[in-house]
Amino acid sequence: MARMNAGWVCKLARIAARVVAVFLIAFVVGWLLNRIEAALEKNQQPAGFGRGMLQGALMPMSMPNLFVGHDITIYSVNNTGVTYKLGYTAGVNLCGALFFGLMFWRLTQWRGIKSSLKGEEAVTVAEQRPKSQISRP
Repeated sequence: MARMNAGWVCKLARIAARVVAVFLIAFVVGWLLNRIEAALEKNQQPAGFGRGMLQGALMPMSMPNLFVGHDITIYSVNNTGVTYKLGYTAGVNLCGALFFGLMFWRLTQWRGIKSSLKGEEAVTVAEQRPKSQISRP
């Protein structure tokens, strides 16, 4: 029983550490985004494709900061129009494809490992049975 509780505690600690790490990274990205935006706002040129792509890619990481009430600039008002919006959309989609692609790749690897373990388990159990218990057609 104590071993089972220790396992759950260990799993919960790992989950908590990951959540804290994600929020810490998101906070740092939000802070950097604000600093970059402040530096770019000094330049009076409108934001173009590259800046739109950068802001689009960083936008999903700003959500935890927005949840806790920090105001983060995620869209440049002074932009070139269509090219900025195309860059912003490309940045959001690229970030999403990277995130979800890595997540699904990891899930398929995990499932592959789990199913291969089940296959080994079945072979091991079948090998351990006495020959008299194995049914034959």
